[in-house]
Amino acid sequence: QVQLVESGGGTVQPGGSLRLSCTISGKNIIKINSAGWYRQAPGQQRELVARFTSGGSTNYNYGDFVKGRFTMSRDNAKNMVYLQMNGLKPEDTAVYYCNAEMLIEQPIRMDLQYWGKGTLVTVSS
Repeated sequence: QVQLVESGGGTVQPGGSLRLSCTISGKNIIKINSAGWYRQAPGQQRELVARFTSGGSTNYNYGDFVKGRFTMSRDNAKNMVYLQMNGLKPEDTAVYYCNAEMLIEQPIRMDLQYWGKGTLVTVSS
């Protein structure tokens, strides 16, 4: 069974930093095609924070609001992705979700998308 588990959320003051982690696990994972972080604030739609796609090289895309404050990274050996968030603002308060599209063998190989349950980030003084 494939699982995505986020961690690292919490409460931080404006201007502070947090590092989110997402552990991707499952014995049938052949390849992670792409993964990303999304967020959803109360009463708002879920929006892209950062995402990478794997090809000849890894390409990262960020939401316009990031403006150089956040950096996404990955550890292929551990099947983990990270989101380093600096310069946090109150408007960054949201539940942050990890998402991954993966090639799964169960037993037929197919591309499937998975979501974690989210981790809450609160930016408040």
